[in-house]
Amino acid sequence: MFVLGISAFYHDSAAALVRDGIVVAAAQEERFTRVKHDPGFPENAIAYCLAEAEVALDAVDLVVFYDKPFLKFERLLETYIAFAPRGFASFRHAMPLWLREKLFLKDFLCKRLTDAFGAFDWKSKLLFSEHHLSHAASAFYPSPFDEAAVLTMDGVGEWCTTSAAVGCGADLKIEKEIHFPHSLGLLYSAFTYYLGFKVNSGEYKVMGLAPYGRPKYADVILDNLIDLKADGSFRLNLQYFEYCTGLTMTGRKFDALFGGPPRRPGEPLDQRHMDLAASIQVVTEEAVLRLTRALAKDTGLSNLCLAGGVALNCVANGRVRRDGAFKSLWIQPAAGDAGGALGAAFAGYHLYSGQARPPRTGSDDMAGAYLGPEFSQDEIERRLAAAGAVFQVLSVEETVKETARSLSQGMAVGWFQGRMEFGPRALGARSILADPRPRDTQRKLNLKVKYRESFRPFAPSILAERAEEWFESGAASPYMLVVDWLRGDRRHSPGPESDGLKGIELLNCTRSDIPAVTHLDYSARLHTVQGEVNPLFHALLSEFERLTGCPTLVNTSFNIRGEPIVCTPEDAFRCLMGTELDLLVIGNCYVLKTEQTVAPNTDYRNSFELD
Repeated sequence: MFVLGISAFYHDSAAALVRDGIVVAAAQEERFTRVKHDPGFPENAIAYCLAEAEVALDAVDLVVFYDKPFLKFERLLETYIAFAPRGFASFRHAMPLWLREKLFLKDFLCKRLTDAFGAFDWKSKLLFSEHHLSHAASAFYPSPFDEAAVLTMDGVGEWCTTSAAVGCGADLKIEKEIHFPHSLGLLYSAFTYYLGFKVNSGEYKVMGLAPYGRPKYADVILDNLIDLKADGSFRLNLQYFEYCTGLTMTGRKFDALFGGPPRRPGEPLDQRHMDLAASIQVVTEEAVLRLTRALAKDTGLSNLCLAGGVALNCVANGRVRRDGAFKSLWIQPAAGDAGGALGAAFAGYHLYSGQARPPRTGSDDMAGAYLGPEFSQDEIERRLAAAGAVFQVLSVEETVKETARSLSQGMAVGWFQGRMEFGPRALGARSILADPRPRDTQRKLNLKVKYRESFRPFAPSILAERAEEWFESGAASPYMLVVDWLRGDRRHSPGPESDGLKGIELLNCTRSDIPAVTHLDYSARLHTVQGEVNPLFHALLSEFERLTGCPTLVNTSFNIRGEPIVCTPEDAFRCLMGTELDLLVIGNCYVLKTEQTVAPNTDYRNSFELD
């Protein structure tokens, strides 16, 4: 039985295909259109999923959309009525699109699917899940657990912003919800906006900025913005927010509380901004911890699954794991709206069709999140040659050895191998790699390759069998969604070089044996690599360890600021030529930047807007 899941029309549109309860393929539309967070109809992603399974749309048993547009429209209307006449501008702004497309989404979807893929029986095959049920399904069904509590947290779905569910076998039931306008995700996004970053894109910047500050405003937030109860339930003080009625997240009362207007994008970051980031991060962690502790107490279960945009906050996830209220934690790697497509497909298969869940084997069903397109060696060579690339073709063993040698010599390497990742993290299939030992690697990659703010941290990919030797817990983190802390014997105490430095200036200090992936608080967004999941990347890390004694590499997504992760060989070659990357390794093709003869056709410094 085939079930196709679709998410679209808000942000991070995606498609996912499940066959007999097993994920066949999943991808975000942005990877194909090259539009970051593309919200449009995911025609390319759907076409890829169908092609990967070698089926036509009429062979698919169900098509499931990830939320219910009529309930969203109900929220829009009721919110306007509750706040009228305030908010008329935003209401008027939203209405034309709703009346033209979103309110009649079933007809719109049927037309787009039929136009693109041919006629199908939409009356019996097209279904709609609820937003947070889709998130919960994406978290529970592919998890390694037979039974688990499921917590979903995001900005808002139809009405729900936070849900608690229980999954058992093929059954999944939402037990509790918190409704709009009270939202932990929107609270965090309000600070994202106030700090000058893009909402629904820059939240991870706030998390990355937090360790440079002190949580001096945490009590101000708790006293004025959010009434946080012992069980994690909460209500926001709406006097400080504009998202119900305006086109911005915050207003003058929020500005007065925190000492000034929002930072404009691109303006310098000062200590106040860093302290605000630290404060909202601490409050968010406290709210999540109270929610998970109460959920553990209420359910008596030992396993927890997470999804929704807030579940991408890997620092909070690390706190949940260390807290120990649950014995085991699993997070959907595509925790945001893209993963809703996968959850919708699972909901259609298990909850609507009543299909049994395959027995658990101790590992999850996400295939390492390697669910996107891949290219054969012949196709890679043909495409590179057509793009004018100069390259050598090596054996697999030579590819690993030469890449490790180049990394040990300080090169920044674009690494393009196998199936593309599903979700926001690069996990060794579409990655930029570098040596984590030099202290200037972080600044070099941020400013010369990624073209983004120098404070942005990078993640370490480490051999799974070496993680306990370098990090305090050393627990498995296959999807780069949990922070761990560097072991004491790997840390370096700040020396005289740190005297008088503060904030981002502290990046100039060597903080550990691997400073390029160590944050100021000695944390790192850990990615553990298992040989059975990604044997080629594991082999590269092993060879780098043989050469250097270090089993870790800097791993950041293969893209620059504002661009989606690369999808095709052409995308990868353009990124090589438009940045200061030194080397592209794609399949067994070894593409040195210094040997290229074609002129770059993209100036990446100015091609994409701030994210």
